[in-house]
Amino acid sequence: MTASPTDARIAATILRLTEARTPRTICPSEAARALSADWRPLMPRIRAVAATLPQIEATQGGARVDAETAIGPICLRRLRPGRPG
Repeated sequence: MTASPTDARIAATILRLTEARTPRTICPSEAARALSADWRPLMPRIRAVAATLPQIEATQGGARVDAETAIGPICLRRLRPGRPG
């Protein structure tokens, strides 16, 4: 059994993936898959950590949502400098 990734590692993974994809979005599952082969149990933590990152915006259907409380699929993207968060 592998150790669960720390919140800092989750945040770093989200930031790395969104930076590489900017201005497009990533699915939170991409971060989870990058961290663990058994990625599904990580999904609530991925969303929770994403919700704390001021440079990350969660969207659903193009509208901004709270990453932690949104129901259904969301996307994550890096906010660009000068764009309000």
